[in-house]
Amino acid sequence: MAVDIELARQRLEACRREIEAQSKQAEESRRTVELDQQSVGRLSRMDAIQAQAMAEAQERKRQHELVRIEMAFRRLEAGKYGYCAECDAEIPDGRLAIDPMAERCVHCA
Repeated sequence: MAVDIELARQRLEACRREIEAQSKQAEESRRTVELDQQSVGRLSRMDAIQAQAMAEAQERKRQHELVRIEMAFRRLEAGKYGYCAECDAEIPDGRLAIDPMAERCVHCA
């Protein structure tokens, strides 16, 4: 099985666009919670701070996924995309379709 380079690029680019769109959409959720005693009660502010913390955690996860995408692009350029980083076996296209950034086969994962 030879890796379809163009299909791999398309999958990775689609993942990148989706993650960047999610990040942009969630910008408001990550903003600093302002202390305004008149408009927000104590519990509401605590809820807002908790929501902000969850939004920041989701953003860290998205940034991690963007790093995985960049690493997959590097493997693609080096001719190592689609091969397990541990055992050098081919990673099935079905696995790459589900997770285009996969760097290990199912056995090694």
